[in-house]
Amino acid sequence: MPLIETAPDALAKVYARALFDAAEGEDASEAVLGELEQILELSRNEKDFSEVLASRLIDAGKRDALLVRLFEGRVSERTLKFLRLLNRKGRLGHLSPITAALDELVQERFRRIEVDVYTVEPVGQGELDTLNKRLSETLGKQIVLHPYTDPSMIGGIRLRLGDQLIDASVRSELNRLRERLLGQTGSVRARANDILDRG
Repeated sequence: MPLIETAPDALAKVYARALFDAAEGEDASEAVLGELEQILELSRNEKDFSEVLASRLIDAGKRDALLVRLFEGRVSERTLKFLRLLNRKGRLGHLSPITAALDELVQERFRRIEVDVYTVEPVGQGELDTLNKRLSETLGKQIVLHPYTDPSMIGGIRLRLGDQLIDASVRSELNRLRERLLGQTGSVRARANDILDRG
């Protein structure tokens, strides 16, 4: 069974809060968050590694020794202790929602928000800086932009802020126009049928 990829639940938030409080400060909490995200990325790319982390069939003691062998000297002592704690509590399979909850805490505490920016082609640094400034003024937070390309959009821009999506892509506009036209066609057809029925 691979790692669980779900939104943070109450349990994930409890573990994330404990880790955040233990980290004491922006740099430390961001460092731990970065290490956990790298471990999650590794688990997404390496299914066997994901299985090792999440499987209930593997003895916790053997997995603990494996965690030490894999990560000692490669991640901070705090991150390794946290992984080992999750292993002892049988919660290592919930690493993804716990990491997402930690990310939310870090962003909220330090008044930052991460925004995924999707465009058809790569956007220049000047345009990203302008977008960053506008979003920062609008939201009153420090913005961390992550630019991506998506050729299926045809044109325009799409922004994802946490679980909120702002879609101003050409494809989205075309879909909305199509839905309006189909709706109007249906109402025109209904009116025509009504007139014919009366005639």
